[in-house]
Amino acid sequence: MTITLTVTAKGQITLRKEVLEHLGVQPGDKLNVDLLKDGRMQIRPKRGTSAATIFGLLAKRGGSPLSIDELNETAAAGWAGEE
Repeated sequence: MTITLTVTAKGQITLRKEVLEHLGVQPGDKLNVDLLKDGRMQIRPKRGTSAATIFGLLAKRGGSPLSIDELNETAAAGWAGEE
């Protein structure tokens, strides 16, 4: 299947929904682009921890997200070796 994309005046392209679904990516995910010698490129999803997963770690189990003060206290205790 060939999909044609348009380059904007700013040099940007928008990947169509079917391309994003094929790659298995969602808004906020990152893509790796390999520039090949013959003028082609290869696009692959960058695998790793998504931002949503990281921010989910900041929530208390079964409760609301931590406040800024609670985050600061947790970070300070971690640096002090208390947790």
